[in-house]
This record gives sequence, structure tokens and C-alpha cells, in this order.
Amino acid sequence: MTAASALLVAASAGSGLVAGIFFAFSTFVLAALDRLPPEDAAAAMRAINVTVLNPLFFAAFFGTGGLALAAAVVHWPDPAVLGAAVCYLAGTIGVTIAGNVPLNERLARGGLDWPGYRRPWGRWNHVRAAAALAAAVLFPL
Repeated sequence: MTAASALLVAASAGSGLVAGIFFAFSTFVLAALDRLPPEDAAAAMRAINVTVLNPLFFAAFFGTGGLALAAAVVHWPDPAVLGAAVCYLAGTIGVTIAGNVPLNERLARGGLDWPGYRRPWGRWNHVRAAAALAAAVLFPL
């Protein structure tokens, strides 16, 4: 296997890992939190939002972004690789920064109740899960 091929495998695997994390939130973590009283769900999500800020998650999340960018450069102008990189960088990292993180910050400050947080955060999470999955599929094409 060449280094260029290994880069695609690593970018695909990282994208799949991150897609799985967000898929888990979309399919059962949020549903479990919804079974709690709203103030308890908000408290649990605030705790999750603090604990997710750790080196392992950052390595998977941002490391995959670095792999995606490197793959786009190495495989320029391959449309599948470029599409995969855009999916991951814009649809996963970009959506997280522009959509999910501001909602997390508002929840942490007490500026949102659980229902006001849950719906938009869940929608953005679906988008980033789908984008990471699309990247995982496109990188090896």
C-alpha cells in the first residue's frame, strides 16, 4: 500500500469513527436524555459537553480533519477525495463550530432550556453524522 492510499484509509476510518460517535448521539443518547426531566437532561448534556473536551476525542475529530485536508492536497484534483474532504471539513467540523458549539455554550450559561437546545442541537448533530459518514464512504472511491 502506498502512503497516498494509506492516507485515504486513515481519513476514511477517522471519518467513520466520528460518524459513529455522532450517530450514537442521534439514535440513542439524545433519546435517553429525553427520558429525564428537562433540567436533568440539560445537566447531563452540560456534563457531556465538558467531558468531550479531551485529547482522545480531539485527536479523532480534528486529526481526521487534518487527514482530510492532507488527502485533498495529495489526491488533487480527485473529485471523490475533494468531496469527502469538503463533507468532513465543512459538514462535520464546520457544523460543529457554527451550530453545535454555540448551542453548547448557551446551554452552559443557562441561556437555553432543554427543549430549546435539544431540537436544534439534534438537527445539527444529524447533519454532522451524515457528513462524516459521506466522507467515510467517499474517501476510498
